[in-house]
Amino acid sequence: MRRRATWVRFSACEAAAGTRVWSNLMQRTLKYRGFEICVDLVPTSEDMFDAWLRIEGPPHVSAVATRGQRIKVRGGPFSERWAYFVAQIAGQASIDIILGPGE
Repeated sequence: MRRRATWVRFSACEAAAGTRVWSNLMQRTLKYRGFEICVDLVPTSEDMFDAWLRIEGPPHVSAVATRGQRIKVRGGPFSERWAYFVAQIAGQASIDIILGPGE
C-alpha cells in the first residue's frame, strides 16, 4: 500500500517564513551551497502533487525575488518522487544563478 500525504515535518524555512502548515502538505528541506531549499508538495489528486519551493540563505546575498517567497514549479502535477526531484533541481539552478559558477 502506498503512503498517503498525511505527515508534516516543520522546517527551519517554514519557521523563518511564518507560514501555515496544512495536515496534507509534505515538506523536505535540502542544503545546497550555504542555502536551504524548502520543498512543499501539495496533493492535487491521488498520488499526484504540485511542487512549491522556497529558498532561504545568508542575509548578505542579494536575490532577485523576495527572500522566502514560495514559487510554484511549472509542469505539474507530478508523482511524489518526481515532484521532489524537479523542485530540488529548480532550487539548485536558482542558487547557481544567484551565486554564479561553482567550483
